[in-house]
Amino acid sequence: MNNNYLIPANSKKSMLILGFFTPVDLIIFGGGCGISLLFLLIFNNKVEILELLLLISPALISAFLVMPVPYYHNMLQLIVNIVSFVFGRKRFYWKGWCVSDGEE
Repeated sequence: MNNNYLIPANSKKSMLILGFFTPVDLIIFGGGCGISLLFLLIFNNKVEILELLLLISPALISAFLVMPVPYYHNMLQLIVNIVSFVFGRKRFYWKGWCVSDGEE
């Protein structure tokens, strides 16, 4: 067989920017970094370490959301999958094999 596969193993990665990111991921990360930069420019006086962490928290949160994880695209996709699994499950009612709905 000589391992002649029809689809390459990295076919999905070639659709991503730098092999990891979608345009939405880069928009989320850029927005978080932009908000953090804006906060740092507005509050440019001497700040404590906790205040600094609070000011750069949008960049840290957005970096956490777009961070690649195994078996998922990124943490944002993992969180979306968990929420849709927990809250979006459909309930199927089983009637059985021999139910009569009045049909012949």
